[in-house]
Amino acid sequence: MARDLTGRAVTLLVYILLAVMWNALADFAGLVSIGQTLFFGLAAYTTIRLADVGLDPYLAILASVATGAGLGYVTSLFMLSLKGGEFAIGMWVLSSLAHLCVNLDPLIQGETGTSLISLNAYPIETRSSLTLWLALGLTAAVLLTLFTLLRSPTRAAVNAIRDDELGAKSIGIDVMRTKRIIFVLAAAGTAAAGALWLASNLNFQPRVFFGVHWTAYMIFMVLVGGLGRIEGAIIGAILFFVIETFFATYGAWYLVGLGAVAVFVALILPKGLWGWIGPRLPGEAIPTGYIVEKSKA
Repeated sequence: MARDLTGRAVTLLVYILLAVMWNALADFAGLVSIGQTLFFGLAAYTTIRLADVGLDPYLAILASVATGAGLGYVTSLFMLSLKGGEFAIGMWVLSSLAHLCVNLDPLIQGETGTSLISLNAYPIETRSSLTLWLALGLTAAVLLTLFTLLRSPTRAAVNAIRDDELGAKSIGIDVMRTKRIIFVLAAAGTAAAGALWLASNLNFQPRVFFGVHWTAYMIFMVLVGGLGRIEGAIIGAILFFVIETFFATYGAWYLVGLGAVAVFVALILPKGLWGWIGPRLPGEAIPTGYIVEKSKA
């Protein structure tokens, strides 16, 4: 029972990472990506590969997060020149190419996949605890980094770019550098989610980790919770987690239910759940997703 609860807790943290990172990418940097599975899947694959050559699996997870950040930087050098739909489709193409390349690795055995066998060296209870603590640590580190960015001069640049990119350029803001910072952070956070999902489930099948359903989940969580709000992304992740926990066994009806919830929120609460809840809380009239300086009297 305790192991089941630990596994579910890791799942929730993975969803929070995915939602917050996609929200940061889409709203703060104005980059709508449908190919974040590039980092999610490659992080899991990197963990498998590093563990196969003898690296401790938990060190392999940390290394895969760093690799995700590095891949995010390299990818940003050519992908950030694309705009709107071109960027979205370009990321999906890169994710599909990565999927095909991973399938060619004999270790992975195509779509059959493989397992993170080296984790079996740890007793089950120890493995569950270590995975949970690692998930808590990585989630806290990613969220702290994002909050730090929003309290730094980068915050003003992000707000300016979101409001008017051409105007931001005209006043000397390095738009490409600012977007790259957010893009790399989103890549690292999504990579952390992929590696943690592997550690929690052990099995690696390329079609699962590179599946487009992850993109649908990210969009659902962010739009239902509230686009542009860190709190909204977290609430959306929690709501999705609850729905999945209680209704995933209903098969196709579960997917119908997700769609119904998304349509309901879009029609009734266009700013998401936090867009409705936030202004009704004491001291929350001003969005806390962005740090706004009060003018001095």
